[in-house]
Amino acid sequence: MLFNPPLQTGVLLQRYKRFLADIHLDNGETITAHCPNPGAMHACSTPGWRVAVSHNPDPKRKLPYTFEMIHNGNCWIGVNTMRTNPLVKEALEEGIIQELQGYTDLRSEVKYGEKSRIDFLLSHPGTCYLEVKNVSYIEGQTYMFPDGITTRGARHMQELLAMVTAGHREAVLFVVQRSDGSHFRPAAHIDAAYAQALQMAHQGGVEVLVYEAQVSPNESRIIRPLPWQLDAGDNPSEKT
Repeated sequence: MLFNPPLQTGVLLQRYKRFLADIHLDNGETITAHCPNPGAMHACSTPGWRVAVSHNPDPKRKLPYTFEMIHNGNCWIGVNTMRTNPLVKEALEEGIIQELQGYTDLRSEVKYGEKSRIDFLLSHPGTCYLEVKNVSYIEGQTYMFPDGITTRGARHMQELLAMVTAGHREAVLFVVQRSDGSHFRPAAHIDAAYAQALQMAHQGGVEVLVYEAQVSPNESRIIRPLPWQLDAGDNPSEKT
């Protein structure tokens, strides 16, 4: 995903009311940007860190700037969760996600379960229901999801498990939009119910995939799979 024009850069002054961020741009202007991330944004919303924003002058928008990414001194971190699905779609079309190669039809936001929509439905030959999650949280070298309670996320895992029981292929793809860690596991200390739902879904046949996205103000793209574990006792090097 190329950013054309490239994103503008500046310094984060504060993130507040969840969806707002005050930013001092390198051109000297101070702006308020929309922050399209409903999570807690632990370890990726520190005042004083470098940030990158996109600009859309559409008069229908209340805020023309969007908070896209932040730099923690080691790497850029993608925080715009609206970018995750387009990144995945591009990677699917280019065959980058090895486990999901070979499908000839790709549809987005398809209804499934009781009251949900699946991020992607891959078909021909067969079908695969794909749920996508954005990962920006890290502790030590471990990427984690979620960074806050997500009852909706736990429900999605239960619905995926039900679809497996009905005979469909199901997968959940965690997209890590940073490069300063080594492996992934669910944040059970933040949301034990989600971690348990993910583990039960996997035990029931839902595939777990974790891929890293390389993020910069010029271009973001999914580049490689990462090791993962579902609890602290697993060896992440054995699960890629």
